[in-house]
Amino acid sequence: MSILNIMWAGGSAFASVQKVHQQILSHAICPSPINTWLLQGGAQKGDPVREWNLSSAQLKGRHVWKLLTPLMRTRFHKALPEDLEIVLLDGIGVARVILPVLQRLPQVRAVVVFHGATRLRRADQKLLDQFPAARLTIAAVSQTLASSLERYLQRPVAVLRSAFDPVAFRAATLSREQARSHLGLPLEGSPVLGAVGRLVEGKGFGCLLDAFASVSAHQPDARLVIIGEGPARPALEARIDELDLRGRVSLPGHLPEAATLYRAFDWVAIPSTEEGLGLILQEAVMAGVPVLTSELAVFREQLADAGWYAPSDNVHAWGRLMERAFATPAHSVLEAQSRALAPEQAWKDFSETSQRLFSCR
Repeated sequence: MSILNIMWAGGSAFASVQKVHQQILSHAICPSPINTWLLQGGAQKGDPVREWNLSSAQLKGRHVWKLLTPLMRTRFHKALPEDLEIVLLDGIGVARVILPVLQRLPQVRAVVVFHGATRLRRADQKLLDQFPAARLTIAAVSQTLASSLERYLQRPVAVLRSAFDPVAFRAATLSREQARSHLGLPLEGSPVLGAVGRLVEGKGFGCLLDAFASVSAHQPDARLVIIGEGPARPALEARIDELDLRGRVSLPGHLPEAATLYRAFDWVAIPSTEEGLGLILQEAVMAGVPVLTSELAVFREQLADAGWYAPSDNVHAWGRLMERAFATPAHSVLEAQSRALAPEQAWKDFSETSQRLFSCR
C-alpha cells in the first residue's frame, strides 16, 4: 500500500504549502515509500518527485486544452502506483484535476487539504459530493478555515491545524548573535522588527512600510527586515526610496534558512489581509520572538487575548502598535503568547490527526 502526495507546484512561492505537506506525511504509517507529483514547476534539487511540467491552461482545461483533458487524465491514471491507497491533494485546484481520475478507483481514499481562503464554484461542490465520506476527507489547516468550508460545502471538515515539533524547531534555530550576523544587523542596540512571507499584495507589507516610516521618524535606530521574494518587490523598493528608508529597511529576498533566523528580531510582524493559518506566527513564537498581527480570526484562534493586533491595512493603527511594542519588554509578551499557542499540545494534536488520516491499512 502506498501514498501519493500531489502538489500544484514547486518553488519558493509554494514553500509553506510544501512544508505543511511534509509535516503531515512525516506521521503517515505506510510500508511503501511516499511518492510526490508536482503538476507545475520544479522540485528542490535532490527531492524524489515526478515533475509533470504542465501549464495552468492545460491543468484548467482552457481553450484548446479542454479537448485534451481526457488524454491528460488518462496519463495520470496510467502513472498511478498499482498499490495506491491514499492520495493527498493540495487544495481545490489539484482536486479539480485529480478527483475525476480517482472516481473509478474505489480502493483509493483522497484527502484534500485547504491551506487558505478559496473561491469555490458550484461545480466544485458537485465534484466533492460524488465521493462518499469513506473515500474523501476534506481538511483545513485551521478551525477558522474549517468552519467556513463546512458552511459552504455542508459536509464535515477535519481540522488539521499545522504545527511543528517545537523541540526540533528550536534546536535548529540560530542564536540571536548568529542570526543578526547572518542578516548583517547590529548585534546590540537597534530594535529590529522582522517579517517573513512572499512579496505579494495580500501580505500587507506596503502598510507595514508606511507604518514603520512613521515610527522610525522618532526612533531612527530601528530596523525593519522583510524576508521573502515576489512580484511586489519593485513597488516595495520604490516605496522605501519615497519614504527615505534606505539603510533602515532591508529586503534580503527568499532565504531557505529563514526559519532559523527569527532570533535576529525583537518582534515579528504579520500584517496579512488574510491567512489560512499563518505558519510564521507559530515559527516566531516557538523561536522565542513575540508577534504583532493583523486582526484576523485565524490569529485570534491561536493567540486569543495574548495577541497584539491591528486592523489590516490601517497604517495609523500599525504605527501605534509598533511604538507600543518597541517600548515594551518583549519577554513578558512572549510568555503569554507561548502559553496561548501551546506548541507542545498543538504538535501532539496535529500528529495524532495526521496519523489517523494518512495511515495505510
